[in-house]
Amino acid sequence: MEITQERLNEIIASHAKWLRREDGGERANLRRANLQGVDLHEADLRDADLRSANLRRANLQEANLNEADLRDTDLRGADLRGANLQDANLRRANLQDTDLRGADLQYTYLQGAYLQGADLDQTYYQITRIGSRNATTTYCVEKK
Repeated sequence: MEITQERLNEIIASHAKWLRREDGGERANLRRANLQGVDLHEADLRDADLRSANLRRANLQEANLNEADLRDTDLRGADLRGANLQDANLRRANLQDTDLRGADLQYTYLQGAYLQGADLDQTYYQITRIGSRNATTTYCVEKK
């Protein structure tokens, strides 16, 4: 699903109303959306549904993605510098060559995520195994 920057701005504005529990607000549903190269700098997408979205080379600097669902999302080459990814679900996400310098990855779920070439800016993380089911191991990432 192709989304224009103008439509994306409308979705984000409606999502902001939803977050504030205002009338007319709706949770951002960007599942399977083609958002390649879009500008989401400083966007507040807390708790948004971005499952299986194409966010290749997207600008997500300083974006708030706290508790966002980013499972199976393509984030190759995306700029996530300073983004808040606390409690975000990035299971099976492709983060190849993603810039994560200064990103907050506390309690981020990264099971099966592909991180080759990702820039973590020499930040140290503690990776804790929190469970295993059907031969799949779940990890939780905490900033040290």
